[in-house]
Amino acid sequence: MAHGRREELLEKAYAYVRESGISEMSLRPLAAAIGTSPRVLLFLFESKDGLIRALLTRARRDELLALDGVLPRGVDSAGLAIWEWLSDPANASVLRLWVEAYARSLGAVDGPWTGFAAETVADWLDLLSRAEPGSSPAHRTAVLAVLRGALLDVLATGDVDRVTAGVRRVLAS
Repeated sequence: MAHGRREELLEKAYAYVRESGISEMSLRPLAAAIGTSPRVLLFLFESKDGLIRALLTRARRDELLALDGVLPRGVDSAGLAIWEWLSDPANASVLRLWVEAYARSLGAVDGPWTGFAAETVADWLDLLSRAEPGSSPAHRTAVLAVLRGALLDVLATGDVDRVTAGVRRVLAS
């Protein structure tokens, strides 16, 4: 029973933080928005940090499943396929959440954010490796760097056409 309730509230909290952000999340407003109490959240997730860790894990799973589903296999166009997903406005809320968590993780030595950035780098490099099995680690790293930078740019400016043209130019070379 508690496991089912935990999953239900995790999904509601995930929807909430996709719209409201996670780094300044407060339990009271979150609980009110998802129809529960801070006490129940603390019981199910052990602490606010436990809830944040569960939300970050949920976000990574969502992102990786979506990306894995759109990637061609065994071709050198995985970067462009990933960019199509990254630049789709329908994915903006999960990507804003990712950027927020990634930035918060940088330099974190303790707490729920620790390791998130490094783990997502490993996730994405693994994804690129499976999509482009013959590519070198240096190539995958360069593609990832272009995609991350382009993502930050498009989230900041909303200029998908300009950024897409830049991504295509760099990844085609």
